Amino acid sequence: MSNRFREFFWYTGLRRILTSVVVLVLLAGAGIAAYAIYTPDLHCAKGVDRPEKGAECIGVNGDGYDFGRPALREVAQAIARENRTLAKGQYATVALLLPLTSTDSDMANKVLHEAQGAFVEQYRANHDDNDQVPKIRLVLANTGTGSGQWERTVEKLKTMTGAPDHLRAVSGVATSSDATRDAVTELTGSHIPVIGTTITADDISNGPKDIPFPGLARVSPTNKDEADALKNFADIDPKKTLLVRDTHPGDHYTETLRSAFNGMLAGAPYEDRVYTSPPDQSEDGSTANTFAQITDAICSARQVNTILFAGRHTQLRQFVNALGNRICVRTKFTILTGDEGSYLGYDTKLNKQALKPKKGAEPVVVQYAALAHPGSWSKATDPQMPSTGGSPAAYSTFTNAVATASGKGVGPIGPMDAASLADGQAIIAYDGMATAVTGIRRARASSSALPDIEDVAAVWSKLQGPLRVNGASGWICLDNFGNPYDKAVAIVQLTQTGTQEFVKLAWPAKTKKPPAQECLPPRGE
Repeated sequence: MSNRFREFFWYTGLRRILTSVVVLVLLAGAGIAAYAIYTPDLHCAKGVDRPEKGAECIGVNGDGYDFGRPALREVAQAIARENRTLAKGQYATVALLLPLTSTDSDMANKVLHEAQGAFVEQYRANHDDNDQVPKIRLVLANTGTGSGQWERTVEKLKTMTGAPDHLRAVSGVATSSDATRDAVTELTGSHIPVIGTTITADDISNGPKDIPFPGLARVSPTNKDEADALKNFADIDPKKTLLVRDTHPGDHYTETLRSAFNGMLAGAPYEDRVYTSPPDQSEDGSTANTFAQITDAICSARQVNTILFAGRHTQLRQFVNALGNRICVRTKFTILTGDEGSYLGYDTKLNKQALKPKKGAEPVVVQYAALAHPGSWSKATDPQMPSTGGSPAAYSTFTNAVATASGKGVGPIGPMDAASLADGQAIIAYDGMATAVTGIRRARASSSALPDIEDVAAVWSKLQGPLRVNGASGWICLDNFGNPYDKAVAIVQLTQTGTQEFVKLAWPAKTKKPPAQECLPPRGE
């Protein structure tokens, strides 16, 4: 160090102190700058973060965050506007648990429609329900693509049961997969009530032999109920029927649908035709090649004219397309499948020529058991509509609520026209939210603004008879295990233009009829 340099910076004790402070400040600034450069900002919004750089945003938010999905922006902002009107300590929170950032376009449509349906019921419950309390706060909870980040989101939800959130139920819970089963297991094991909107797998439910998910309620029929309704509707002849099924491991939807279909095939002459979908079942993979071979085999089975399909929507579309190119064009085939068929209405890769073939060829008819459909409770579409099991009045309550929630001063919430409602997702999400609201309000003690969370799940088995939920999809009469009794199943057919047309209501019960007016599950069910 030169003498001049030492004299200027180090000559006196005061200068030595000042110099040291300056050096420390410079080093700290450099450290902060380096940290900012090399450490990514993982924060997305309040309650939402990325697990790592470049990952999707995971977490829970009710303040208008759209999770990076522009299609969700309007409904997320409408939810935030409604939430801001609620007084602290006077509301209960319901979380809508879905893979909000799914990259599959069909799942993205489903997510949007479920969010819209849930908001419609939140707004109706807060403004058009005779000032019942508590008010309802809605939050969006993202489990990520394929629900692969469910653990982070569920851990966040578990911290929200106290103030200021007062979480009292989780609705949504998208697909019947291992991830969904694990999420439901963790939530119900933590005493958080869950309402499954579109889970239909029989093994993600409670029953008389086992209650693995205490506090789970469902507003959709099980796969067995869907299969029974299809059987009651179609009068299937096993000798003319063949099962095409997926062997994808860990898919509870396809596994339980296959099991349910097996019960309809006593005496069927041909073994099942099987395929294995890709790890990500929303991807095409190479299953189209397999379906080309399966189609040739089906054409060789000259008796067959009905095909039961136990698989997901992407593979269903590929199978329909393959049948459209079959060699036995003069044979008409009817495909019967579960509620995954509802996705085909907006699948741009569907070959509509298979549904409306050239002259001299027979069509492929696709009919599926829908969770809901706008035509289910309309006398215009069904003059023989039953007097029980649901009602036009309940569906009108839904459509009136849609008009209000999407109208000026409340909306916009994104399109909710007839085409948007045809897949049934908004309707069933509305019913799921209505079930949550009913459970929360019936569990509330008269002396408190909010019910204890343990009391909400205890209400599920009481929602039957006169206390049933009059859903837009049909009556929701829950049995002792949280399953809907003899729930209406809308049979829907893809038209020759690919739209979804209501055919008829079908019923799972052995009587092939809707529930009686009392809607009380019989002993042993």
